Amino acid sequence: MIERLAGLVLILVISCWPAIAKKGKWKVLFDGKSTDAWRGFRQEGFPDKVWKVEGATFRTIVGGESRDIVTKEKYRDFELELEWKVAPGGNSGIIYLVSEDFDETWKTGPEMQVLDDGKHADGKDPKTSAGALYGLIAPVNKRLHPAGKWNKVRVIVHNGHVEHWLNGKKVLEYESGSDQLKRLIAESKFKDFPRFAQNREGFVALQHHGEEVWYRKIRIRSL
Repeated sequence: MIERLAGLVLILVISCWPAIAKKGKWKVLFDGKSTDAWRGFRQEGFPDKVWKVEGATFRTIVGGESRDIVTKEKYRDFELELEWKVAPGGNSGIIYLVSEDFDETWKTGPEMQVLDDGKHADGKDPKTSAGALYGLIAPVNKRLHPAGKWNKVRVIVHNGHVEHWLNGKKVLEYESGSDQLKRLIAESKFKDFPRFAQNREGFVALQHHGEEVWYRKIRIRSL
């Protein structure tokens, strides 16, 4: 019996190995110093008047123009990791599979909400709280650190399957193009944007929402 179980485990490992082997090497998108992997949304250069490199972080500059930043490269199937914190009442977002066909990143890319749940109005609605698929799916079993404290994120996109992780816990998952997601979109503000959540490849964006937010330790790998 033991030999048979061992054989089954070996078969399972072997059958999973190609998927494991296909994971690419981690690519650092922000090392705390260089902005080389980033540019302004629908811009060629980095918008250093609204985003600042400070203390090994990206920090938004508030009080003037708001402009999201995007990766210079597009990504299809990937695992993204980063850390964020917000000032009291702060709001931002991690938006992925973004195209530049519209004037805002969120008109094409789904968003993982970044928020101070306690002091921002969006925190009152689970579907717009931190970790949510903004406006569509509420996070569950989440552990959120308060304003001023760092939160660790993973976003996984693989063959249309998407997962949001917050501080070591998977808080939601969904299937791109599924009937369930189409229904949720049809009942939301995103129904007015025909390309929303339609891309299988796109840029990763960090949202400048007009409040103070910090990002650090940003890296990505292909799946």
